[in-house]
Amino acid sequence: MIVERSMHSSWLSNAFVLGDEPGGTAVFVDSGAPLEPLLEVVDRERLTPTHLLVTHGHEDHVAGNDELVERFGLEVTAGSVETGGLVIDSVATPGHSDDGVTFVVGELCFTGDTLFRDAVGGGPAHEMRRSVMDVLMTLPHHLRVLPGHTDETTIGREWEHNPFVRFWRELDPEDGRSCRVHGDAATIVVWSPDYDGKGKALVRFADGSEAIVGASRIQM
Repeated sequence: MIVERSMHSSWLSNAFVLGDEPGGTAVFVDSGAPLEPLLEVVDRERLTPTHLLVTHGHEDHVAGNDELVERFGLEVTAGSVETGGLVIDSVATPGHSDDGVTFVVGELCFTGDTLFRDAVGGGPAHEMRRSVMDVLMTLPHHLRVLPGHTDETTIGREWEHNPFVRFWRELDPEDGRSCRVHGDAATIVVWSPDYDGKGKALVRFADGSEAIVGASRIQM
């Protein structure tokens, strides 16, 4: 299997091309990164792209959709696909966005903005927990996770080391620090470095509701 990643220098968003074999069939996964490295692989490996898989509809993941569709006449989909030698399963993983999906292809897992190395996507905590713990963490632990931003990881690594997963497994205690989120009083339950190193937290508000937010929204 052929897989190549491109990453946007500002958004830190990933886009991928995945091929079954040289001279065979390919799909793109998201398009919010420079497309040239992916197109070079298509040419070099003599691949025929058939589909553009979209993990969710945010701009930093779909910015190049029109260009790819115009160039190759691709079918754009968030669903399961069989094309050439590629068997692609689509699994719903909402939370960061209502339309969030994860694609599983052999030993690869494209998680979009649901699961990162040492972090998870921002959104309602109960939805993120369900998608991460009840869906992704039940996958085989050897699977390579190719996330929507920055570095790859594995399901097993995140099971053992991801701060959110460890808290949801009841292995680690609450952080407990007080903070404010857009002026509202809250308690930090989990803190992680996030994919960009700036930090992300699960916070609990006075009414008991919980959310996962980036550090830029938190005042200590």
